Amino acid sequence: MALLEYTEKLSLAPGDMAEGDVAALRAAGWDDRAIHDATQVCAYFNYINRIADGLGVEPEDWLDAAGRQRDPG
Repeated sequence: MALLEYTEKLSLAPGDMAEGDVAALRAAGWDDRAIHDATQVCAYFNYINRIADGLGVEPEDWLDAAGRQRDPG
């Protein structure tokens, strides 16, 4: 849960991130490599979604509004 809270904050309020956010992950058992990797993945998806939004890229027609695959039936 700590990692999900961390990535949510990184996505929604990146300017509010502080050393305490990383410390909380370490206290929850996450090592520095895992924290680094999760931060990279979160940042990448935020980046690429902003590129797509900024360029007006339309979602694939096989995805629903939540980004899940539509029922083919």
